[in-house]
Amino acid sequence: MAKTYKSQRITGKLKVSNLLNKNNQIRKYSPMTKSFSESNLREMFNYFQMLYVKPNVGSQGKGVMRVKKLNHGYQLKTTKITKQFTDISSLSNYLHSSNSRPLIIQQGIYLEHINGRPYDIRTMVQHKPGGQWTVTGIFAKYGKANKIVTNYFQGGQLVTMDKLYTEDFLPEEIKEERLEQVEQVALQVANHLSNYQSNMFEMGIDFAYDQYGDLWILEVNSRQPQFYPLKWVDRNMYNRILSYAKSYGRQNGY
Repeated sequence: MAKTYKSQRITGKLKVSNLLNKNNQIRKYSPMTKSFSESNLREMFNYFQMLYVKPNVGSQGKGVMRVKKLNHGYQLKTTKITKQFTDISSLSNYLHSSNSRPLIIQQGIYLEHINGRPYDIRTMVQHKPGGQWTVTGIFAKYGKANKIVTNYFQGGQLVTMDKLYTEDFLPEEIKEERLEQVEQVALQVANHLSNYQSNMFEMGIDFAYDQYGDLWILEVNSRQPQFYPLKWVDRNMYNRILSYAKSYGRQNGY
C-alpha cells in the first residue's frame, strides 16, 4: 500500500455487523453475526441449518468454513476438506483448536444460482476528498462448483452485470429493480458506516440475493478492496474506480 494512501477503515467483521444493526433501514439486510463460542454456535443452530465461520479479520475468502446441521450430527466444509461431527461440542473444539485467529459465526445464506452456479455482487462505493459517496462499480462473482465461497482469489469468476443478466431468467423490470436496490443500499451503508469512522474514502460491499429473492449484505471491506481483475472484464469501470482511488493516494487496484 502506498504511503500516501489516506482512506481509513473499520476493522473486524463483528464490529461492522454491530454498526450496521444500529441502522433500522440497513438491519434487515444484515445476516445475524456473533463472536465464536460453543454457546453462540448452539444458539445460532437453533435458528439456522447452515452457518459460516470466518476469521473476524480477513479477506479474499481465506479461512472461511461452512457448517451444516445434518439429521445425525454436523458437517464442516472448507475449500480443502469435509469433516463430520456427532455433536456441537466436538465441532466447536475442532474449530477452536484449528484456528489461532478470533472467529465469528454468521447466518448462512443460500445464494441464488444462475446456470447452477452461486453468485454474489460486489459494489464499489468511493468518494474523492470533500465529495459525496458514489457507486463507481457493480459487478458479479460466480462461485466455482467445488468452492464454498465466490471470491475471485478462491477460483471465482468476475463478470459484468450485463453478462450475468443475459444468463438470468428474471424479467427485465426485476433486473432493473435489483440494480437500483443494490446501489441504494450500498450508499446507505457507506453513509452510515462513515459516521463512525472519519476519512473513509472507499468500500467494497458484497451483496447476494438468496433463493427467495431477498437481498443480503455478505461483507463490507474497507481495507483497500482490490479491483485489479476488472482490467480484463470492464476496463472503463476499472479506470473509473482507479481515478477515484488516485484522489486519496491509491495508485493501483491491488
